[in-house]
Amino acid sequence: MASRAPQQSSQMAEETPGFLDALLHDFPAPLNPESPLPWKVPGTVLSQEEVEGELIELAMGFLSSRNALPPLASSLAHEAVSQLLQTDLSEFRKLPRQEVEDNEEEEEKTPVTLLDAKGLARSFFNQLWEVCSQWQKQVPLAARVPQRQWLVSIHAIRNTRRKMEDRHVCLPTFNQLFGLSDAVDRAYFAVFDGHGGVDAARYAAVHVHANTARQPELPTDPAGALREAFRRTDEMFLWKAKRERLQSGSTGVCALIAGKTLHIAWLGDSQVILVQQGQVVKLMEPHKPERQDEKERIEALGGFVSHMDCWRVNGTLAVSRAIGDVFQKPYVSGEADSASRELTGSEDYLLLACDGFFDVVPHQEVAGLVQSHLVRQQGSGLHVAELLVAAARERGSHDNITVMVVFLRDPQQLLESGAQGAGDSPVDERSRGLPSDLSEPMNQTPRRS
Repeated sequence: MASRAPQQSSQMAEETPGFLDALLHDFPAPLNPESPLPWKVPGTVLSQEEVEGELIELAMGFLSSRNALPPLASSLAHEAVSQLLQTDLSEFRKLPRQEVEDNEEEEEKTPVTLLDAKGLARSFFNQLWEVCSQWQKQVPLAARVPQRQWLVSIHAIRNTRRKMEDRHVCLPTFNQLFGLSDAVDRAYFAVFDGHGGVDAARYAAVHVHANTARQPELPTDPAGALREAFRRTDEMFLWKAKRERLQSGSTGVCALIAGKTLHIAWLGDSQVILVQQGQVVKLMEPHKPERQDEKERIEALGGFVSHMDCWRVNGTLAVSRAIGDVFQKPYVSGEADSASRELTGSEDYLLLACDGFFDVVPHQEVAGLVQSHLVRQQGSGLHVAELLVAAARERGSHDNITVMVVFLRDPQQLLESGAQGAGDSPVDERSRGLPSDLSEPMNQTPRRS
């Protein structure tokens, strides 16, 4: 379980010098060519486009393992990765491998430049050492700016499955991680549910947020930036899948809170719901083969939808959109849908989860489960995700289960307000001037397939 309580800016100011001192005590000098790396290397080779996301993942994993506060970890990771990316990386270039059989047509017009992952990682850790040495003398002001405090409860289990193929991302310090200095606070949360292996889910958990930050339309069209990030991540993973003979896929849902607006994007049947004043607001419609529009899209491409214990694309996959699934493209689309919603301050929390949860726990029961937990825990929301996962197991879920609850108001305040009507029925959107058909979320972007 991973539950994240808010960290006060004063605590960061107090702990930062001690953290840097301890890190430099353990790593008093740059790594030499024979030194073991202090953290696991992300594979053997990386494409040029994968470097930023993979090194950020490497940095955050390493710094988090040493209990760096998230704002400090994000600032250090951004600075070290940015400085490394400004150097000449040609020394890490590897000769392209012959990945396509002689009787296959080469789909990529130009070969992908591959870089040595271990060499990049070693260079990154030396760059991180340089940054920490500089910051030990004076931490930049940008790294000390107070951020909005978030309470996030996360719990993920393998359950009865042989492997854990879910991944999740919690980035309340999105701006610091990517060096965004505008006046808009941003926080990013995501759940990815892999199938046929964990590679696609892990890849999405590393690259969707990195691709989102790269999009030039992020300040003006955050929902569009999320859609493009999903599309680009799918494209990148398909190249990797062809190079490395990977067959996995992953559904995914992400939420980007930018200022006072919630933006979501999704592929497949991982979902996000909003609870507002104790009642559930449906934000999206999952991509399943039995949806009439998805069925028509698949059949127009020459595929088919059939029922084999559940509705499946071409008799195989139970979702109609996903990252990866190289042998089911284009029937299984990599084009995400998105929606946006203005936040008024009356919202209680977001819940993101995979189908291992939503297949057995109806939307309308979530608020009641959370409220009863807050009553028992006297207003503490730290372990609410654990309760929700347990509820899904008790109701017969055998799948991997990941649940993330992002509180938009203090759980103590939710307990005191009583959340009248929790769990009764979804909010009547017509009374709030929103679309009465909940299958069409407010400001949803039309599908582009």
